[in-house]
Amino acid sequence: MKPLLGFALLLMSFFVTADELVAADKETIAELKQYCKNIAEEDGTDGKELNVFLLECVNQELEAEGYLPIKKL
Repeated sequence: MKPLLGFALLLMSFFVTADELVAADKETIAELKQYCKNIAEEDGTDGKELNVFLLECVNQELEAEGYLPIKKL
């Protein structure tokens, strides 16, 4: 029974720390912004203003990498 309890506590601690997102550094944001600019140039912005598209794109990438979203570029 103790190993099962230990496993359950370990699993719960994983989920608690998984929700603690950190802010990305400026270099990461700059790289993602350039990546999103390339996407906009190649595929378009789906009718959105470039700045709106870039912010949404960067935030999607940040979320995928486990970072907090940003409010502006």
